[in-house]
Amino acid sequence: MQQDKFSLKRQLLLWLLFPQLVLWLAGAALCYYVATHYANVVIDNNLLQTAKAIGRQVHISDGHLIVDFPRAAQVLLDDGPDDQLYYTVSTESGGIVLTNRNLPASPAKLVSADTPVFYNVEIKGETLRLVSLHTSLGTPGSIQWLHIQVGKSLVSRNQLSREILLATALPLGLLIIAMSLLVWWGIGRGLLPLTRLQKLVGNRSALDLAPLELVDAPEEIHAITNALNQLLATTNESIGRHRRFIADASHQLRTPLAGLKSQTELALRETSPEVLRDRLNMVHASATRSIHLVNQLLTLARSEPGTKTSMQTVRVDLAKLIRELTAESVPRALAAGMDLGCDTSLAAAMIDANPALLRELFVNLIENAIKYIPRGGNITVRLSDAGAEYVVEVEDDGNGIPDEQKPRIFERFFRVNQNDGNGSGLGMAIVKEIAERQGGKVELRDAQPHGLIVRVTLPKSTPGQLQGQ
Repeated sequence: MQQDKFSLKRQLLLWLLFPQLVLWLAGAALCYYVATHYANVVIDNNLLQTAKAIGRQVHISDGHLIVDFPRAAQVLLDDGPDDQLYYTVSTESGGIVLTNRNLPASPAKLVSADTPVFYNVEIKGETLRLVSLHTSLGTPGSIQWLHIQVGKSLVSRNQLSREILLATALPLGLLIIAMSLLVWWGIGRGLLPLTRLQKLVGNRSALDLAPLELVDAPEEIHAITNALNQLLATTNESIGRHRRFIADASHQLRTPLAGLKSQTELALRETSPEVLRDRLNMVHASATRSIHLVNQLLTLARSEPGTKTSMQTVRVDLAKLIRELTAESVPRALAAGMDLGCDTSLAAAMIDANPALLRELFVNLIENAIKYIPRGGNITVRLSDAGAEYVVEVEDDGNGIPDEQKPRIFERFFRVNQNDGNGSGLGMAIVKEIAERQGGKVELRDAQPHGLIVRVTLPKSTPGQLQGQ
């Protein structure tokens, strides 16, 4: 199933702009709340001052309440259709002293005298803000309580809140838009190196494995470029190795196949049974060498990095494998006039490895020793425990290898004696490839008084760390 395309730029814009939008909305709500709160404070203060002023217009004279409320003051209070002021002054018994509109009683209980109570009421679809105040008149011996209520429409308050909200939210909104444009531009600029890298890779030929060069790029892009360059270098090395392998294999196979063809043509022209038999023996020997060469080439191909199918690992008893391979090679060693022995005191030596490749490694070592040392020689295969690894040594008392040729002994198709046509020069290359893929290494040492020791070191456990996996 095809997945939707994932846009890094879209995601960055979303995660940068969405919090800004949320903060803008929260800021607008907070501004509206603050504006409403302070507008209420201003209105409540005005209502309280008006209530006290109206209360001062009522006096007691000869036990009677007298209202000294000039007409001009009433007109001033009643002025303004959108900001209408309502008031009611009543006695404790409920008698109306002064009013321009009946106002409902306060829903809150009286706390103490001269302590105002503020509340909202809705009258005929209009919301009013009211203050309720109890005050006393007269002397201590003759006190008259008055209930003063003053109310005002919330039109002015709402208008003030809206103006404050617009005055704060609108600039914030414009600032958010400007910030969004800057963020969009900045993300585009920041992602330009990725775009250049995409073009650099997309415009390349499939055969161009040269390192990528991207200048003036951020550290993160350089990290991606370095990873790609490492991949390209590994791919280039692998392709080069395969090309060399194919070239070497074709060169090495051409000679035995040409010889096989020549021997076959000569055998077809022979009439003498004895000569024909000799020719057929030569054909058989040449075919045997060709089969051996092909098998070694296939083994070398399997042991190279990148061939995962041949690298399934299991627990292998190295001690048992060494004993079995030594026993299998004894008949050939005896036929060559050599003494082959196994020297190990370990009952078991378990490692994580591929048994087929491990067998090929030690078969090549033993076969090389049998093939290249003189008759009457001695070969010893040793296995020892070296802490975190096992060491296998194949020692012979032959002529050894000159020091100047030891660095080349692991090269493909290199033979110490170039005139020796029996070998393919792949045995030690196979040994090195397999040992390294198993996480180990191979060393050459001189035996005393003469001869050669091939020392293979293998880790006891390498789960998930085999090279090429």
